[in-house]
Amino acid sequence: MTQMDYKYSLLGSTVDDYRKRPLLLQVDDTPMNLFAVLEVKRELPRRWSTLGFFRKIRLYSFLFGLAVMFLIMASYILTGDKKGLLLTPSPYHFSSLVSPGPFAFNLSSVKDYAHIKLVVKSITSKVEFRSSRQLPELKALVKSEPHMFSVIPRKFLPGVKNPCWYEEYTGNITSDPYKTNLYGRYSRRFRTVFQHLRNTFQEHLFHRNRRLYRMRCLPYFYIIGQPKCGTTDLYDRLRLHPGVKFTTFKEPHWWTRKRFGIIRLSEGFHDRYPVEDYLDLFDQAAYQIQGNLTANASGSPSHPNIIIGEASASTMWDNNAWVYFYDNTTEGEPPFLIQDFIHALQPDARFIVMLRDPVERASLSSCRLYSDYLYFGIANKSAEDFHEKVSESLQLFEGCLTEYTMRSCVYNTTVNNAMPVRLQVGIYIVYLMDWLTVFSREQILVLRLEDHASNRKYTMHKVFDFLSLGPLTKEIESEITRSPASNTRRPADKNLGPMLAITKEILRDFYTPFNEKLAKVLRNDSFLWENNSKL
Repeated sequence: MTQMDYKYSLLGSTVDDYRKRPLLLQVDDTPMNLFAVLEVKRELPRRWSTLGFFRKIRLYSFLFGLAVMFLIMASYILTGDKKGLLLTPSPYHFSSLVSPGPFAFNLSSVKDYAHIKLVVKSITSKVEFRSSRQLPELKALVKSEPHMFSVIPRKFLPGVKNPCWYEEYTGNITSDPYKTNLYGRYSRRFRTVFQHLRNTFQEHLFHRNRRLYRMRCLPYFYIIGQPKCGTTDLYDRLRLHPGVKFTTFKEPHWWTRKRFGIIRLSEGFHDRYPVEDYLDLFDQAAYQIQGNLTANASGSPSHPNIIIGEASASTMWDNNAWVYFYDNTTEGEPPFLIQDFIHALQPDARFIVMLRDPVERASLSSCRLYSDYLYFGIANKSAEDFHEKVSESLQLFEGCLTEYTMRSCVYNTTVNNAMPVRLQVGIYIVYLMDWLTVFSREQILVLRLEDHASNRKYTMHKVFDFLSLGPLTKEIESEITRSPASNTRRPADKNLGPMLAITKEILRDFYTPFNEKLAKVLRNDSFLWENNSKL
């Protein structure tokens, strides 16, 4: 099967159909789509013979119409009229939000401390953790992604630590092997990298029995999360290890986004990146594993102990694309998760997770809510604005819980896209438990950023042991552990100061039950983050 042998399409109606479909907005206790655009229509006044008189009538009619419209809208809000207002939903959010629950969503009340405390109490009363999820069968995964499973073999090269294999190359030897790669199409930087690979492509082809083969590789390990929790710092330090190589750039986001054709959800869907485009990103590292085949006619890799890493911080948590492509959902939950596909292809893969207190911010490497807000926010950033956005997000999440389970709401794409603050990403335990349904505890290393910030040598040695890396010279080890921290906060964001004490208290109450379960699963009370404890 070639790259062009498969096609993909969105489930359900087309985007144009959704643009045409009106949505009834209720202003009392029924669903409300926050991405909607109000449409107001008015009839033009009749033409009169006298122009001056016509202008007066038109002016009076217009003012009268505005007054009537204002009164009607006010009556909807004050009386809770059941007829609703006509709205057109965003084409990228195909379903309306669930009911806002017993605490009506009201922007005017987001600063109401007592109200938000009740919302949090309602949320924590609904927290429950299932023992395990229903795992999909292999044939269902293959049916969902047939091309991916046809390209990646079930067995890899023996005697090589990293998962690699030889793939027969049937293309024209003089043609550009990266011409159609979508990563190169959308980035000048990647095109530069591919130009270098293109120049050395032919010399790395392996000749055997009058056929040509190229080495292909997947990562030996993945840094899967969480975003803004020190993953960039860990990535930069591991790059200094002579036995570790990475993709041509840090975050391909292939498993979570690019394979679905998502670059930015606000832009809609682009062409889906085929698995070949993802594998191209490992070519530079594969060449180093392979070595110079002209001096090794057997085709055996010259550097069999080199391992490759991939560091997309979205891999652990971002399954937002599922609702657009998978129709066999159960109770609003995704039937397939990222880890299901990785496990089917690489049952021996290893994963590194870096976590930090989901409430606190750090001066060294910012993480989760407040710093996430500072990092991604565009304008009008302030501690007060952050508090309001947290309040809005909590009410949206609580509204989801009135109809769905906790796990369903964590994976609810519409709610996730609607929340101005990404509360769900800090609910680490839900994602971790799902990863532990397919991978063993020994295959997942969970670290705390607080420990890494206070003792980098300790955490890096844990990583080295986890990846079974050999000993280092004192000079290289010193360079890895003492180099400056990466991806610190921008100076302008530091000047905004800490979040409000009331916001911190609300978030602490919200995350406490999740942190308690996380500490229990990991058998480590430091993940309670009660006293910002360190080693």
